[in-house]
Amino acid sequence: MVGPRFSEQFINELKSRVRMSDVVGRKVKLIKKGKEWSGLSPFTAEKTPSFYVNDQKQFFKDFSSGKFGDVITFIQETERLSFSEAVEKLALEAGMQLPSDTPQAKAERSRNGRLMDVCEAAASFFEEHLRGPEGGPARAYFEGRGLKPSSWSKYRLGYAPDDWRALQTHLSKLGMKTADMLDAGLIIQPDTGRDPYDRFRGRVIFPIEDTTGKVIAFGGRALEKDAKPKYLNSPETDLFHKGHQLYRYKRAREAAAMADVEGLVVCEGYMDVIALCEAGVEYGVAPLGTALTEDQLSLLWKVGGEPILCFDGDDAGIRAAHKAIDRALPHLEPGRSLFFTLLPDGLDPDDLIRDRGPDAMKAELKGAKPLVDLLWQRELEQAPLDTPERRAGLEQRLEIAVESISHVGVKKAYGRELNQRLRDFLFQSRRASSRNAQQSRVPAAKPAPEFNGRGLMILLRLIDSPELLEASLERLAIANFPDNDVSGLKDSVFDIIESGEEVDRTGLTSHLRLLGKDRAIRLLRSQPATTPLSPNSPEGREWLNALERFCAVDELTQDQERLHRGAEGETFVATRVTQKARLKTEIRELTRGGEDVDHVETRSHLHEALKAFDEAVKRKTGK
Repeated sequence: MVGPRFSEQFINELKSRVRMSDVVGRKVKLIKKGKEWSGLSPFTAEKTPSFYVNDQKQFFKDFSSGKFGDVITFIQETERLSFSEAVEKLALEAGMQLPSDTPQAKAERSRNGRLMDVCEAAASFFEEHLRGPEGGPARAYFEGRGLKPSSWSKYRLGYAPDDWRALQTHLSKLGMKTADMLDAGLIIQPDTGRDPYDRFRGRVIFPIEDTTGKVIAFGGRALEKDAKPKYLNSPETDLFHKGHQLYRYKRAREAAAMADVEGLVVCEGYMDVIALCEAGVEYGVAPLGTALTEDQLSLLWKVGGEPILCFDGDDAGIRAAHKAIDRALPHLEPGRSLFFTLLPDGLDPDDLIRDRGPDAMKAELKGAKPLVDLLWQRELEQAPLDTPERRAGLEQRLEIAVESISHVGVKKAYGRELNQRLRDFLFQSRRASSRNAQQSRVPAAKPAPEFNGRGLMILLRLIDSPELLEASLERLAIANFPDNDVSGLKDSVFDIIESGEEVDRTGLTSHLRLLGKDRAIRLLRSQPATTPLSPNSPEGREWLNALERFCAVDELTQDQERLHRGAEGETFVATRVTQKARLKTEIRELTRGGEDVDHVETRSHLHEALKAFDEAVKRKTGK
């Protein structure tokens, strides 16, 4: 207990819901310096800033006066308030109900203490049964997810035996009351009046802690394949309000302070958070079966101003991201926003890490996009934009989004940014319309008898790897793709680069849809997105070499066509030996390079070019 009225839990909860720089910033003009804020001391008359605030570590330090402490100490020092008065002031600002000193309030605090004791005893019970004779299926489940016994202890994982009253019987033997078990959400009282029974049965268990680290609820996952529901959380109780908590928040906050990052990473499930931790990203959290709430956003921003929301890249994940955008827009401020990562191929973080490794996950997080990018993409793709009315609809939707932002400065910045994107988009639209009109005046060519997708795999790999694409722009610009829609996909890449936007599959899809290139969109989606590669990595260099070989084939094909036309005469024949040697060298290099799809494809075309080259020379010279 901190005092007769305020418990340690209440004080820790209060400090978790108040961002220190917000409170201090009302009295001191703060400037961001790295991970901290600095300003002139409010306690001495100094001219050089020596006053620092750290939101993640929740303290201030004034080197000019030697004072330091937490947010409560700061209010006491600057406003000459007692401890209780400072707590009351901050609690009112945070919207927290103050504990009362009445006998009834004291009884309520005592009751909440008992409920926490019941939850703690239940957590220990579940942990013991994970390691006991009945816990075999649960252990197999966790081992199958790559978790060893040391990790079971770290995350306090457990198992609820498939028994109707095992937990209830155990807690009763410890002297705990049935009423407290009911109020903690651990057992269920049937409406029929029959005896209560355990809520969690035959499930692996994930303890849920409050912001102070006390167990207040549980999440359970069924082990049976067809069990309903698959996931089961504790109900709302006096201790547990799912919209006010985040799974593993306290641990993640501490890890974020140690890692010195800009914010937490938000996933959708318990195992996703644990998988991130195991991969070295220990500052992950998850909401508890609901879309992100304002209270949860507030908790995130208390740790850092730029949390990353990591969702599966499927329809459900995209919808969740869009809900988060709408929830966050009214609360955006300088230094307070969201970033988003939509994982490829519908994978969740647990799947991605197990399939492709921790580095792939970290690369996805590193490439997280700011909220404004997802907002723009959402509105751009919401409806076709092929008429003036529909384009006006896009403009209206953007205006509505901007108007929902409360902070005047951020609202203006978003308005400028989105207006600029809209102007650029309309410019590209007119340019595309003009291009299509010119093409429509040219007689349509007969459709090719079959798809010639040579080079598509190389192009898709470059699209998925921004650094690789940047390193290959010069060669890609001169590369000639035989298929019209593959060539159109390449042109769209350069259109987006020219507009100043980052090249990715979402933006390309929007651009191709604008041009009416449905087949090119299908080609773009024909292969799943891949992990971004660096041009300095062995695999990255190999893909750049593949592009070089692709261009070499194209150059030789053009040589062959010139020979057919007789453009080079005997001079061309004189270079035959050099060209043929180059072809053979390329084939030998590819043969050593293994059986990569693009290597096999390119090698085949090189052989064809070599054969055609010889035949053309024979026809031309009779040799």
